[in-house]
Amino acid sequence: MSDDRASGARGESGAPHETTEDLLERVAAGDRDAFERLYDRIAGAVLGVARRVVVDPAQAEEVAQEALVEVWQSAHRFDRDRGRASAWVLTVAHRRAVDRVRSAQATSERETRLARLNHAPAYDQVSEAVEARLEREQVHQALRSLTELQRESVRLAYYGGLTHREVAEHLGVPLGTVKARLRDGMIRLRDALGVA
Repeated sequence: MSDDRASGARGESGAPHETTEDLLERVAAGDRDAFERLYDRIAGAVLGVARRVVVDPAQAEEVAQEALVEVWQSAHRFDRDRGRASAWVLTVAHRRAVDRVRSAQATSERETRLARLNHAPAYDQVSEAVEARLEREQVHQALRSLTELQRESVRLAYYGGLTHREVAEHLGVPLGTVKARLRDGMIRLRDALGVA
């Protein structure tokens, strides 16, 4: 359509006779003035579609702007024979909004999966923790099988980190007695734990 015909169709007061289809076809030809008029005509409906799908007002505004940029860039894809221009524009907006929601959901699900992986202990850690706990329980049970004197000597020497001489001083007994208690206690522990 020539510029003369288009301006004749609009009349002096603007574009009351220019259809959305006419505007979109002019936008496809790169007419910025036509895009401004198209924008004024459809921006509210585009934002409405975005808000219904995206819900978050700030993101809806972003989606509406992206959709309108896409309309400017891809207006040449509009085919008047396949439907109305407003339906085409709103389809672009709806598709953009749905893409945004899907992208946000995928990001959220990915972050949730990563959080679970980061908080879930690795199988080896769980296995090692269980094994260590069982071993501690076996050792505690084996310690209970010792006499009180043997148990005290083993605790001071092996859990307290004292030397044999320090154990003897702490208990107030001769060094030879401590060594005998430790030797006998360790033999009983070895038997109780089934260590060869």
